[in-house]
Amino acid sequence: MNIDIIRGRDFYSEFTFSASRSGGPGGQNVNKVSSKIELRFNVSESILLSIEEKEIIHVKLANKINNEGELVLVCQTERSQLANKEKVIEKFYSLISKALTTQKKRKPTKVPFKAKAKRLEEKRQKSEKKTLRKTLEN
Repeated sequence: MNIDIIRGRDFYSEFTFSASRSGGPGGQNVNKVSSKIELRFNVSESILLSIEEKEIIHVKLANKINNEGELVLVCQTERSQLANKEKVIEKFYSLISKALTTQKKRKPTKVPFKAKAKRLEEKRQKSEKKTLRKTLEN
């Protein structure tokens, strides 16, 4: 997790959690216990994010944000509610930090002269081999 981007901000007070019964295997545990955790975070109303950060998050995480402007994350992999809660919080921080990291701009490089010369030489040799085959066949 890249803490530098988040700069130690604690978003916990802005989270809204809801628990429900999770699907999938698990036998009676699934039928009885509400272990599925849904984390909701309202991006547009967040105090801890700047306007630029909110815009970046809205663009990069558009498929995870609903019509109310809430970032919705779900975790139901673990059997306990607490473990799912910890996992979904970790998922949130990694998503936010990944969205807010700027990618380095790629510097275009040239193909070295030796590599170009080697490729052309191999190409010439292969061509020569094939022309020799043609003369032998006819």
